[in-house]
Amino acid sequence: MANEILAPTVYFSQTGEENTTRTLDLARIRMEALGIRTVVAATTSGETGVLAARMLKDFEVIIVSHSTGFSDPNLQEISVENRQAIEAAGATILTCQHALGGVNRAIRRTYQTYQTDEIIANTLRLFGQGIKVCIEMSLMASDAGLVRTDQPVMFIAGSGSGADTAVVLKPANAHKFFEVNVLEIVCRPSPHHPAFENA
Repeated sequence: MANEILAPTVYFSQTGEENTTRTLDLARIRMEALGIRTVVAATTSGETGVLAARMLKDFEVIIVSHSTGFSDPNLQEISVENRQAIEAAGATILTCQHALGGVNRAIRRTYQTYQTDEIIANTLRLFGQGIKVCIEMSLMASDAGLVRTDQPVMFIAGSGSGADTAVVLKPANAHKFFEVNVLEIVCRPSPHHPAFENA
C-alpha cells in the first residue's frame, strides 16, 4: 500500500474578503505542520497585506502588490499608510509586472488578439482566480529572488478583494513556468460545490 497524506482542502461557499481571516489561519496551521517558513500574499489596497503581515509575523512574509499604473496611470494602489504598516510588521513588499500580463496585455489591447500568457492565465482561472494569482506570484517572487525554487512556499490570494485561497507550491522562475509544482491546495472558494447548492 502506498503512503498517503491526509490534507483536506477547505472549500468556502462564497468568494471574497469574508474568508480572509480564516484563510490566513488555515495557511498558518499548514505552514506550522509542514515546516514552511515563507509565505507570499497578494494585496491591492494593502489591507490584506497588513493583516497577513501581522497575523503571520512569525514567518517570512512577502506581500505582492499590483504594479504601478495597473488600474490608472502612475497610481500605486497600496495606500501610504498600509505600506508603512506592512513594513513596520517586518514584511517585504514586491511590486513588479504581472508574470501573466505586462507587455503581452498591451498587444491584446492594441491588436485585439490574445497572447500565450493570458491564455495560460484564463486556463488557470478554471481552478479559481486565487489559484491563478498564487501561481503567478510564484513566478514573480522567484524572479525577484525573494523565494527559492527548491523549497515549498505558502501562497495566499483572493477573488477580487481579501483572501480566500491558500496554496503550497514549489515555485519556478517565469522562464521555467512548467516547473511550478502545486503541492497542496489548503483552501479555496467553491460556491457551486454540490454541498452548498444542495444545502
